[in-house]
Amino acid sequence: MVTSTFCEVKTRAGTGFGSPAEAVGWAKARKLRTLAGRWLMESPAHGAEVRFDVVSIVRRRGEAPRVTHLRSAF
Repeated sequence: MVTSTFCEVKTRAGTGFGSPAEAVGWAKARKLRTLAGRWLMESPAHGAEVRFDVVSIVRRRGEAPRVTHLRSAF
């Protein structure tokens, strides 16, 4: 089965204010669901299932970026 996946990507220089994924609160999730619904209504070819993911990237100076992919985050 094909899944339509919508992904929010958040990048931060550190975690002093929480992880980048924590910046995706209820208001942002609601906005993404609304936009996804609009896209699905206008797109003739999309998957039968829908998933919302969040990719969190922490980029600290002198280090490789740390990437976390949260599938079905909300």
